[in-house]
Amino acid sequence: MAHAPAAAVTGTRYWTVPLARALVAFVPAAVITFNADHSAQFGLYVFGVFALVNGVVTALTSWRTITDARDRTLFTVQGVVGVVAGVLALVLHAGGLGFFLYLVTVWAAVTGVLELYSGLRLRGRGDVTRDWLIVGVLTAVLSLAFLLLPPHAVVSVGLLGAYLVIIGVYLVIAGFSLLWAQKDAKRALASSTTESDTP
Repeated sequence: MAHAPAAAVTGTRYWTVPLARALVAFVPAAVITFNADHSAQFGLYVFGVFALVNGVVTALTSWRTITDARDRTLFTVQGVVGVVAGVLALVLHAGGLGFFLYLVTVWAAVTGVLELYSGLRLRGRGDVTRDWLIVGVLTAVLSLAFLLLPPHAVVSVGLLGAYLVIIGVYLVIAGFSLLWAQKDAKRALASSTTESDTP
């Protein structure tokens, strides 16, 4: 007899995780958008804070919510990579454009591939794994863009800001979609229970 695949995450409040990640992305996106300074040093400061905070949020929330041990470890590693990249960006904020491009490219490649791999491994276990796939692809695309585009501080910092906006918007939609799906499931369960109790 076939069984439905186990859920990729545990608990009914996982919808708060993508919303938390969205908030972490929106703040630096706004800072980039409303700041005329798009220098490499500014980019390192903004990326450093984002990567550090996002890494902590990703590692802590994933360890508490993801059911699969391997993917829990992968997301924890992803968080640690973010923390290390963030610290490097903040400490070496005077590293120049080359360092900024290199650091963001490596961070995006590693974290994007890890999240994409997790989504592929557990695909079919609900909307959560689809969200991991999409965020992983978008992050990996950022890595390719930084790698292939001609080096230019204004363009590169602006591209980072655009990525943060796109990720933020997607994660907000993902978070509320999970919440609404849970509410619909509860209503359906309550309705079926009421019907079964009706003589």
